[in-house]
Amino acid sequence: MTVLEAIQRSTEFLGRKGVDSPRLQAELLLAHLLKQPRMRLYLEFERVLTPAEVEAFRALIQRRGKREPLQHIIGSTSFCGLEIAVSRDVLVPRPETELLAERGWTFLNQLSTLRSSQTGDGSTPSAQPSIVLDFGTGSGCLSIALAFKCPAAEVYAVDISPEALGLARENAARHGVAERIRFLQGDGFAAVPEEARFDLVISNPPYIPSGDIASLQPEVRDYDPHLALDGGADGLDYGRRLAVEAARFLKPGGRVMLELGDGQAETLRAILEEQKWIVEAIEADYSHQPRIVVARRLNDA
Repeated sequence: MTVLEAIQRSTEFLGRKGVDSPRLQAELLLAHLLKQPRMRLYLEFERVLTPAEVEAFRALIQRRGKREPLQHIIGSTSFCGLEIAVSRDVLVPRPETELLAERGWTFLNQLSTLRSSQTGDGSTPSAQPSIVLDFGTGSGCLSIALAFKCPAAEVYAVDISPEALGLARENAARHGVAERIRFLQGDGFAAVPEEARFDLVISNPPYIPSGDIASLQPEVRDYDPHLALDGGADGLDYGRRLAVEAARFLKPGGRVMLELGDGQAETLRAILEEQKWIVEAIEADYSHQPRIVVARRLNDA
């Protein structure tokens, strides 16, 4: 069987199984198996695969046909240009969350620039680091992206799952930022030291309404941990928690940045405003759906 024949047959099979973009999925899996860039396959269409390669590729395609996520089969995904290992213990990072990460590091770098231009005694620039809390870190993708993009930042990464934190630590070590990330296991702010104060609290919390989980795509419903999906009856349980609990951990001038689900923007705005937050922005994702909320305390300038 040639490379082209393998791709064509696998594309037909995945299409029958309801997999989105079946040709792309087949090509990515074959490129992974052959340990080469996907585009190189186009130069090797006539290459004959060995029997061992055919069997290994067939096994990968069968797994994808059962709707196991591509990222789980390959073992990693790209997030903000960083390779992040994933497993069934963590949510597979979505492209929308990259927008949240970018919003976060832009704010932190602006804060760092502002502080470096200020002087405490009329002559010495401030070297005060930015302190970040990643609430529900999962794979560590947000913490790692912020630490990687903001060399002056120190990050606290909290998750209730010890398995998720183990994977997050491995990802942080892979990208050389583990020394600037403090991993904490526990239920949200209960795991955070009482004296800690943050310039930024950032989170992609569980926000799927409990009743909607059964109707999600099989890749999500059957393989992502429900702990990372289930946001309660209306999907906003964690938004309420953050609205109530984050304030006392936030430094003056600090920000809270949250990812939110479809149709939740105005309800979350009302929840935050009721708790004396000012919603500075609600930003859209690639599909023009409101996806990120940015808020500060009412008494901040």
